[in-house]
Amino acid sequence: MSNLKDKLVSSYIAFEDYLGHDSPIHELRSDAMKVFEEQGFPSKKEESWKYTSLKSLEKTNYSLFPKQKEKHIELKDVREYFLHDIDTYKIVFVDGVYSSFLSETTHDSIDVCLLSAALNKSKYQPVIEAYFNKVAEKDSITSLNTAFAKEGAYIHIPKNKEVEKPIEIINFSTGNEAAVMLQPRNLIVVGENAHVQIIERHQSLSENAVFTNSVTEIFGEKRAYVDYYKIQTDNPTASLIDSTYVSQQQESHCRVHTFSFGGKLTRNNLHFYQYGERCDSTLNGITIIEDKQHVDHNTLVHHTAPNCESHQDYKGVYADRSTGVFNGKVLVDKIAQKIDAFQQNNNILVDDRATINSKPQLEIFADDVKCSHGCTIGQLDEEALFYMRSRGIAKKEARALLMYAFANSVLESVKIPELKQRINKLIAKKIGVSLGFQL
Repeated sequence: MSNLKDKLVSSYIAFEDYLGHDSPIHELRSDAMKVFEEQGFPSKKEESWKYTSLKSLEKTNYSLFPKQKEKHIELKDVREYFLHDIDTYKIVFVDGVYSSFLSETTHDSIDVCLLSAALNKSKYQPVIEAYFNKVAEKDSITSLNTAFAKEGAYIHIPKNKEVEKPIEIINFSTGNEAAVMLQPRNLIVVGENAHVQIIERHQSLSENAVFTNSVTEIFGEKRAYVDYYKIQTDNPTASLIDSTYVSQQQESHCRVHTFSFGGKLTRNNLHFYQYGERCDSTLNGITIIEDKQHVDHNTLVHHTAPNCESHQDYKGVYADRSTGVFNGKVLVDKIAQKIDAFQQNNNILVDDRATINSKPQLEIFADDVKCSHGCTIGQLDEEALFYMRSRGIAKKEARALLMYAFANSVLESVKIPELKQRINKLIAKKIGVSLGFQL
């Protein structure tokens, strides 16, 4: 038994007593805790965790319920983490607690509010009963989050509503404790013909250790459009396990972009389930890391209905002793004929000591499908570098431009111009050069 596991199991009883046994998800929580107690944290013996070890996290003495000191965060101190160029709805948490001061929620024809409110108010019960924990898998890490599920974002867009501005979900940790563990839970339900854009971010404001175990469930009903962006550029002492589950109905379009630029250890579990015909799923990612940072993308697209499409495009740039993992699976059921599934993972190793483990997988039980996958691992093109240097471009800038061009194809599908510009600047900063032109 790991130290952290022991602590979580023993803390759960007190947590349940505090919340009360009349909670609408009390039984769900108890069942989830049993799963975690039996399985514990995943180890490298499990195929899907073969290249990612959680041992260092398990040995850390995290505070599970951070003391709520009145640490008032000024907007000017955290403004850079918001998409401040445009007007947005905001759901902001500081050390796991809702910050009304930094947030801008709404109940005007749509619900952009708190999961705690949705769990405890009867008017939300039909949605909670229909959707909560319905697509999330029952693995140990997700079950751990379910057991401690208390707070997070609750977003419900009724049918035919087009949300006029993006929604930001931001989780800050202040460093009030030497080490803290946070477990946000988000539920996002997008009704028939509804459209929404969402940006999610986890940000540590100190050098103290933080371990976030986040779970998000997204439901796209018929002809819904969901555009979701994850920005991961945290401090070197922050670790994140982010599990996102997407359920799609007929003719829905769901797109998730994951930008992984920082943090100590980042594991992204991104699983799509297509339950209706003519669904379209997009999973795009850019990873740029250095030092001893570790980013692991574990994706699944499960095609259960015919005439659907899925597109995966993950790019990685790894420097120093950083480690990347791409474990992508496309599963096509027997009845899911006429599927068009594409999966691509391209990587650049900037230094000899950097590592990438790439494992694209196709599991196809239908016979009339178009499925392809590809993977490349290499260095920067020396001929292109030589050509650019012969045109008077310094080596550092030439390398940066090549890396920028390599990653840029993923950015083409970003639909929020201000976010695209922000990501461009983050890429330039990560590559460590001023590109000298407007991105």
